[in-house]
Amino acid sequence: MRINGMRIATWIVALIIGIVFGVAGTIGQAAVWGVLPLGLVIAVVGVGALVLAVRLLTGDRWTALLTGVGAMVATLVFSGRGPGGSIVVPAPADGEISTGIIWTIAVPLLTALIVGWPSFSRTAPASARAEENTTN
Repeated sequence: MRINGMRIATWIVALIIGIVFGVAGTIGQAAVWGVLPLGLVIAVVGVGALVLAVRLLTGDRWTALLTGVGAMVATLVFSGRGPGGSIVVPAPADGEISTGIIWTIAVPLLTALIVGWPSFSRTAPASARAEENTTN
């Protein structure tokens, strides 16, 4: 398999976009509206939609994977203690599950699900593919 420069550029852009969405999701996941964790819902749906869109638009599992990895890296980097001592995602109290923990687990799970989902265009029967390729 030969890897050209355009494919590498696509991977780099996908990684950067994943990092941007990961930072936004990590910061926004703590927002609540009443008792509804609206920030978490928006962050999970946003990153899931991003990785799915990249997979569908490029048709490349590696590009979708790098998008998810970018979001995961941003989540891990921004979940820790900052240089000034600030914490973006605080640890939950003992016995509780916070939106930060759900966010940290949801990003890799969504990425794995979307990247690992089979491609139905390749699994179609040969007769169906031949029928699609015929021109009248």
